Amino acid sequence: MGDRRDDPTAPAVGVGPHPQPWPDDPRLDPELLAAGDRRNVIDQYRYWRLDAIVADLDTRRNPLQVAIQNWEHDFNIGSIVRTANAFNVSTVHILGRRRWNRRGAMVTDRYLHVRHHDEVAGFLNALAQDGVVPVGVDNLPGSVPLERAELPQRCCLVFGSEGPGLTDEVVAGCASLVSITQHGSTRSLNAGAAAAIAMYHWALRWAPDPQNPP
Repeated sequence: MGDRRDDPTAPAVGVGPHPQPWPDDPRLDPELLAAGDRRNVIDQYRYWRLDAIVADLDTRRNPLQVAIQNWEHDFNIGSIVRTANAFNVSTVHILGRRRWNRRGAMVTDRYLHVRHHDEVAGFLNALAQDGVVPVGVDNLPGSVPLERAELPQRCCLVFGSEGPGLTDEVVAGCASLVSITQHGSTRSLNAGAAAAIAMYHWALRWAPDPQNPP
């Protein structure tokens, strides 16, 4: 396959340099205005500085939080983080190893507040102090089908590593467990796909309509 940069039919990503004179807006980045903005951001944030985007997102973060167990350098972690950005969650927690597989995140972690916890107990204490309910997402005995679950508004959806799922210690610390109903032969969903479904389910109930904000 040829290089996309040499393909005249490949769609352009982002926008080129901003025409002069430049807008007088402190949120704008002079380097991006001069060179163009090829980042994967919505049009509203074209040419904005990174810190300005984060500050604007902070004004309307959803109360949803997400936690991911990082015991096996799972490649799905990046995908989950990218989805967390799409739903503008307030915090992403990484449990276990500090270094995690960022490849699938596509640098979206820069727009999020990411916290690391060496121990599960510290993570659970942090949630309790903030009044956030931990909800495990795994196909385990006793879990409630997601379509029948009423997720709390201030909750943290907790996801395990691909394959082993949630550890016993995390399961014991969760207020409840939910699972995604399946209709095929595979025992479990890909962790990244499961996270997207669970976040979307929460958003259907609690996220404001971006077209009609409160």
